[in-house]
Order: sequence, then C-alpha cells, then structure tokens
Amino acid sequence: MGKVRGRLAVGKQAAQKFDREIFNLRKLNELEVRKQYQIEITNRFAALENQKDDGDVNRTWENIKENIKTSAKENLGMHEWKQHKPWFDEECLGFLDQRKRAKVQWVRDPSRSNVDNLNNVRH
Repeated sequence: MGKVRGRLAVGKQAAQKFDREIFNLRKLNELEVRKQYQIEITNRFAALENQKDDGDVNRTWENIKENIKTSAKENLGMHEWKQHKPWFDEECLGFLDQRKRAKVQWVRDPSRSNVDNLNNVRH
C-alpha cells in the first residue's frame, strides 16, 4: 500500500510540472523590456487599488496573480524549450500519434485484430 501511494505522489508531481507557465525571464535583462514591464505592473496594481475591496483575501490574491501573469505574458512572452534531439521531427510525432491511437483502440476492444494492429504499429 505504501509503494502505491509513493508512485501516485510522484506521478502527480510530474503532471503538475508541465502545467506551469514558464515566462522568458531573460528578457528582463533588456532595459526597455524591463521598464515597460515595470510600468505595466504599476498601472495594473493602481487599477487594483481603485477597485472595491470586498474583504475576500483569496479573491484579492487571485487578482494580483492574474495581473502579474498577464503582464508577464504580454511583455516577456513564454519560455521556448530548445529541441535537443534534432532527429525527433514531425515524422516521429506522426508515428507516436499512430501508436497512441492503436493502443487506445486496443484498450477499448482487446480483440485479436487490435492486438495485431498494435504490434504492427510498434514494429
């Protein structure tokens, strides 16, 4: 029972890793981009201060978080991952997609023809 819980926890962490938005923070090294980002953040927080405060801390925090994310998306953009494997191209993605569809079909209906189809796609 303990091993299953440990695996589930690791799986959950791995899934959360890809849900995060990663901004291109290196752009903050450029003076113009940094100034523009600071101005936009200042303006957004000034607008937040003018809004009616309903006393809900969670809603206030969500507003702050969304303002920061929106400003970062507009000014910094998203971090683009480098392709470290030049051999992995669109053709490889097509084969992976084909294999995934064959596996889903086999899981839905584990007949002999679907097993043979999955094995052929794997090879």
